[in-house]
Amino acid sequence: MISPFLQRAETSLKSAKMLLSAGDTDGAASRAYYAMYDAVRACLGWAGIAPERGEFKTHHGITAAFGLHLVKPGLFPVAASKAFQRVQFIRQTADYAVLPVPHDDAAEAVREADSLVAAATVLIANRYQLPAQPSP
Repeated sequence: MISPFLQRAETSLKSAKMLLSAGDTDGAASRAYYAMYDAVRACLGWAGIAPERGEFKTHHGITAAFGLHLVKPGLFPVAASKAFQRVQFIRQTADYAVLPVPHDDAAEAVREADSLVAAATVLIANRYQLPAQPSP
């Protein structure tokens, strides 16, 4: 079973990579952020924090919950939280600034999204693994 949020994260990441390859840095940065956003939502759900019930209605709320429930307990490194915040800033630039996001920033966003989605996939997959059976 895979989280619907994780499926959305993987789809957004795939789109971000395609957009970056096509030279659409704004689109790539935005999709990379949403890949991270949905990966965090999936992990919060895995941790029993249930964002799917609307408990987190803002991007800031998801960011704060990520730090409190996933980074602070050591499930993700502090660097992941900083990367999430940095990519959020890049996404805001992509969505609201007049000039496009520089290619290097969009590429950074895609790399960070790839890393976070991969880590989320591993974390969530471990939930569904059967416990090791003792040897006879």
